[in-house]
Amino acid sequence: MSAVSSAPFLHVEGASFVDASGEPVRLRGVCIGGWLNMENFITGYAANESLMREKVREVLGDEKYERFFERLLTAFFDDADAQFLGDNGFNVVRIPVNYHHLERDDAPFEIIEDGFRHLDRVIEQCAARGIYSVIDLHALPGSQNQHWHSDNPTHIASFWLHKHFQDRVVGIWEAIATRYKGNPWVAGYNLMNEPADPSRKVVGPFYERLFEAVRAIDPDHIVFNDGNTYSTEFDIFGEPWPNTVYTLHDYVSAGLGRGLDYPGFNMDGVWIDRDFARAKFLQRSEYARGSGTPIFVGEFAPIYTGDERIDAMRRDILRDQLELYREYDASWTTWMYKDLGRQGLVSVKPDTPYRRRFDDFVAKKVRLGVDQWGSTGEGVKEVTQPVQDLVAAEVPDFSPYPWGRFDWVRTLLLNITIAQPLADEYAELFRGLDDAELDALADSFSFENCAVRETLLDQLKEG
Repeated sequence: MSAVSSAPFLHVEGASFVDASGEPVRLRGVCIGGWLNMENFITGYAANESLMREKVREVLGDEKYERFFERLLTAFFDDADAQFLGDNGFNVVRIPVNYHHLERDDAPFEIIEDGFRHLDRVIEQCAARGIYSVIDLHALPGSQNQHWHSDNPTHIASFWLHKHFQDRVVGIWEAIATRYKGNPWVAGYNLMNEPADPSRKVVGPFYERLFEAVRAIDPDHIVFNDGNTYSTEFDIFGEPWPNTVYTLHDYVSAGLGRGLDYPGFNMDGVWIDRDFARAKFLQRSEYARGSGTPIFVGEFAPIYTGDERIDAMRRDILRDQLELYREYDASWTTWMYKDLGRQGLVSVKPDTPYRRRFDDFVAKKVRLGVDQWGSTGEGVKEVTQPVQDLVAAEVPDFSPYPWGRFDWVRTLLLNITIAQPLADEYAELFRGLDDAELDALADSFSFENCAVRETLLDQLKEG
């Protein structure tokens, strides 16, 4: 593997991140999810991003569509957001990016130079506050995992089946590396978010190919490699590569949609407590600890419900996680920075034009269980349970990759079959709006129109 250069960038020395002056740095920050890679539960739409954008474009027409999304991307993260993070001591942002900003499916291998403009802007705004950026390719052509957050309209990760998609990703990363190779405020490149190769045979060799392609252009920046199966399995890696971090994602199931009490049994009958969370973290960080490379938790944190009894236990989960990370000197970026109130450090206020227009639609999504993140996966149980029971009875040994029968059924039944028709309903809520009304919807996501989850802020600052 290519050797790291001696350029004055943030880099890896043993198990530590080290800055240009030679001082160890513990990275602590947020993921800007829902921005350059949009997700349904973050901004309120249904299904996957590309479908949503297609439906909204049909309603608004090209000109108004471009106006709204340009305004939304500007408002979602701007100078005031960077200032807030810097003022509160955060020193890194992880920026999920959908490949559609940089390349079109009908023009593969042609890089969209204008697609970098928001990424350039936010990297600069964060740098001005002493905040590093990690560029995270979150949605790849063909989808590198089986779920909505890779902009996947199906349950098949076709990326692993077609060399065409893999070749395109190499070209995209070559363009990213060429653009940012001289920027010391880019901490590094997160090559693939949560890859999920069912064969476990393609992902390792492709990582090696992608690493070499990036290193041929940029020998300086850190490379961040997520483990297979949603950044939880690291047996695809052998000896660690120079200036490389092996990123784990560390969600505690008691803090997710099927979580109940903590400590206690979750809806799947698994007892979850502090010891369980610790064991999972140690399992997921085993490769990093064993190879003497930095521990970097790229995503973690519970989901909040609005029920104070439950949310108090969710804060206990976060407390236990942050104590672990301090104990093991782990760096981290919490999922996530901004949303409509489910998980974000800041959230759009209820009295904003966007919330007033879309809250009823979001409530319908919650009732139907069409957003996988934060849902029990049951929706209208009198409909879904018979299907789950039928599949369990007729094919009792069916346990598909990655998360088994229950997740497979809920994904197809709720998160695709019911969610995708709702994309039309979401788009219809834009019909007839004039430019001023569209601007007001987009501006609802600006920092001044958001509230800070103070309990979360206090915990993260201590972490």
